[in-house]
Order: sequence, then structure tokens, then C-alpha cells
Amino acid sequence: MSQSESKDSESQRPLNLAERIYQQLKNDIFDFQLLPGDRFSENEIARRMQASRTPVREALYRLERDGFVQVHFRSGWQVRPFDFRYFEDLYDVRTLLEMAAVKRLCGRTNIKEHMAGLITLWCCHESQRLNDSVLLADMDEEFHFAILELSGNQEMAAIHRMVCERLRIIRRLDFTQQGRIDATYHEHSKIIDLIIHNKPDDAADFLRHHIDISKNTVRHITLHRIQSAKSRYNNNIRTNR
Repeated sequence: MSQSESKDSESQRPLNLAERIYQQLKNDIFDFQLLPGDRFSENEIARRMQASRTPVREALYRLERDGFVQVHFRSGWQVRPFDFRYFEDLYDVRTLLEMAAVKRLCGRTNIKEHMAGLITLWCCHESQRLNDSVLLADMDEEFHFAILELSGNQEMAAIHRMVCERLRIIRRLDFTQQGRIDATYHEHSKIIDLIIHNKPDDAADFLRHHIDISKNTVRHITLHRIQSAKSRYNNNIRTNR
């Protein structure tokens, strides 16, 4: 390796480490390992990640810019507490984007072929349905991403991904509720059917209803419920290993 290549490699290491710490902390928030309102210091994270404070600080400031944590200069860092208005505003943006997307999809040539993968996943017989709430939460998110991607507007899709990532903890809480898995299969298959049969207004209205069910979850969140979800989520992970 040349001297210049060695320097380039060394310069990339802090950035790569900061990226890994960023992803790990974000996953800890999504997986309820770090709960809303939890406080921690840079030193605590550095010890846990076996890293220096420089990449930890870089990762934390990035998480702050993305809206996941807050910094208190006298008392360290904190996972962003639940701000119900903030989440409801995000849901409003998500709803507008997805309603526009399904209307764009209706009437498109060969739309059934383009949606073949979604049809296979969501329009299956009850005996073929999955029952892993952790996996289904990810699949649900991917369903809605696919709707935006298929609509053909990449800028809308990018904004939608950003909004949905900030809503991810709420949506995972949604899937800890009894009956939400079966309801999601039914609602997704209904949305697909309305798109395929070129019913833009009905598809948009039903999709709004589908999102509103999840949006209403925000109004019933308590710290106890989040802690209970953390326990169920961890048990689910251990069971499926």
C-alpha cells in the first residue's frame, strides 16, 4: 500500500466508525433499547462502543440533526421525548404523499405486473401469513416505500423515507398490538385491489383510513406501554434466534 493510500485509509476509519455508531444508536432507539427521555453521556456511549469520544460525538450530532436525540450542555444527551404534535405532523405529511402516490398508480399500464411482488406478499391465503411482529413491521414499511417508488417520483419517495424513518418507533409500537398483523394484511391487500382496479379516489380514501389507524396509536402511548413493548420485542427476538 502506498503512503497516500495509507493516509486515505486512515482518514476513512473515523468516518466509518461514526457511521456504525450512528446506525447502532438509531437501531437501539427503534428497538426500544433506548427509550424516549433516556439520558446518557458521550463517555457512556464511548465505553459501550469501545470507541473514542470523537466518532461518538459525530454520530450523536448527526442523530440530533435527524431529530432522534437532544443535547443538554450541562446534563449530556437525551433520546428525544415523545412530542405528540410532532408525530401527528409527520403522519399528515406521510398521508399526503401516499395518497398522491396511489392516485398516480391507478390506471397505469401493466400496474398488476409492477405490483406482482406486493401481491405475492400481501394477497396470500391466511395460512401463508407471517406472524413475526418484528419482521412484519419491516415488511409494512417496505410496502409503503414500494408504493412511493412505483409512483415514479423519486423526490417524493426520498421525502417519504425520511418521514417514515422518524415515525418508525411509533409504527413498531403499532405491531405490538393484538390483531394488527391480520388487519395489516387485509388493509394492504385492499389497497392493492383498489389500485389494480383503477379506483383512485377509493384507494386514496382507504389508504388514509389505513394510516389513520396507526396515527391514532400516537394518542395512546405511555411510557409503561413503551417499556412493555421493549420486553415483548426482546422476547420475540430471543424466540426467533
